[in-house]
Amino acid sequence: MATFKPEETTTITASSRASDTSTPPPEKSEATQPVDLERLGEQHGYALDEAVLKQQLGLPADAVLKKDSTGRVLIPQPSDDPRDPLNWSVLQKRLVLVMLAVASFTCDYSAATGASALLAQAAQWHITPDTVNHATAGNTFMLGVGGIATVWLSAYLGRLPILTWFTVIAAATAIWSAAAGTFESYMASRILNGFFVVAAAGGGLMWINDAFFFHERPRVINVWSTAIILSPFLGPQFMAAVLQVASWRVGMYLNFGIIMTSLVTIVLIGQETFYPRHKRSSEIADLKSYPRWQRLTGLAQSKTRFTGNTLLGAGSRTALTATRLPVILICLFYFFDFGWTIGNNTTIAVILVPAYRLDYYGLAAIYTSPVIGALLAVPVGYFMFDFIGALYAKRHNGVISPEARLIPIWLVLPLKIAGYNMIGITMGRHLNIWILIIGWGMHNLATVLTTSAVGAYLIDCYPEASGESAAWLNFARTIAGFAIGYFQIHWAHTSGPELEYGIQTAIMGAAFVLLVVPLTFFGSKIRGMQAPLKFKTN
Repeated sequence: MATFKPEETTTITASSRASDTSTPPPEKSEATQPVDLERLGEQHGYALDEAVLKQQLGLPADAVLKKDSTGRVLIPQPSDDPRDPLNWSVLQKRLVLVMLAVASFTCDYSAATGASALLAQAAQWHITPDTVNHATAGNTFMLGVGGIATVWLSAYLGRLPILTWFTVIAAATAIWSAAAGTFESYMASRILNGFFVVAAAGGGLMWINDAFFFHERPRVINVWSTAIILSPFLGPQFMAAVLQVASWRVGMYLNFGIIMTSLVTIVLIGQETFYPRHKRSSEIADLKSYPRWQRLTGLAQSKTRFTGNTLLGAGSRTALTATRLPVILICLFYFFDFGWTIGNNTTIAVILVPAYRLDYYGLAAIYTSPVIGALLAVPVGYFMFDFIGALYAKRHNGVISPEARLIPIWLVLPLKIAGYNMIGITMGRHLNIWILIIGWGMHNLATVLTTSAVGAYLIDCYPEASGESAAWLNFARTIAGFAIGYFQIHWAHTSGPELEYGIQTAIMGAAFVLLVVPLTFFGSKIRGMQAPLKFKTN
């Protein structure tokens, strides 16, 4: 039986202001702090049943735990402060998710929207499509770097101002891309755009960790992941439709409009979700006493030293997170698993048009397949993650290990590999294009669920490093796309899509066997080899 160390145990109070908690016990002093159930969970597993927490995990019998209306224990335990995002109303939390999803959508949409325009831009500037693709590759590389910068600066200044400023600059570079007169100018704008447009996609897990409870996170992560994975297919689809009737510049102006939509959403409904749990409530500044423009720009957070982090201290969090073996192994898996999704986007745009004599409307129609696959992941993931969590808890005395989050990957990997090979075989043998369409939908459905699973796993392993984990996952994803962009088309032309895609699926399978399988069975022991992350601030 796991025991909860006495020095980590304190009696807690319930908040009458928490929107989804049950009737609170008598109020106690402000000095009383909630039990750190996340620390207990990452070390010994999470339990949503009060009896299991006290009997199986050794929580003191007199500990008073806050629960929702169904009797489910809330993890983490919210404070008694109504400013705590965990105590926000359901509507407030959903607005945060809407803002986050819209902002995350712009990331890969902007990166991939040029994929359908490669041929048109190459013809205009009298260069090869491979050369034009360097601009997309540069944008993709900077998505990885920008994600790390986002999390670093957000831990220093706050979530909201960094998202606001990065989106402002992303919009400026997007309109620059649309108006660029030379390829060199276009490429410079695209590289800078990649660094700034990634703010929500690169650090989304920290927003989710701030405002949502353990039992809510897999579903919320699934919505966030869907927005990210959906966007690189809608980008080329919309651009292809535009190219049928207008210039590629119109498609880039559309990209600017979508990023501006995100900025408007942030300005209208964005809220600061960071909450300094290391401070007493009387020591926490009331940001809402400052004008909204000061909260959006970071002036209010800077004046009050709201986060409590120094710039160097915030950066050290990101570096320390990268030393944890589960983070390293999951990021390696994601690198070898996801990158081909980005490479496939480029290959299809270049190969299908001449091989199947498609016009741009036809190309746009084919991109409907991965869009449908991504959208299907929302209802599938909604039920899958809850079902697997409940089944795992039933078989493990009510305790859910972080490694339970990896089980969905076991279920969807065959679907992903089969779908990807269907794409390669169709292009290689010029089969009926409906085989490719079905395969692409299957592959993308599995891709979204895989992304949700790895995100949920790392946030359960290291909840206080949720943002940093998201940054490294984003880095692995985008660096893979950057590297593959340089050889994907050449490989397809020299070896043929069938062989190329077959080798790539073999790499996916090998990464699963070598990295995910050991973590599933030995992840707890692997985490136990290293001390938990104990940052100064949450």
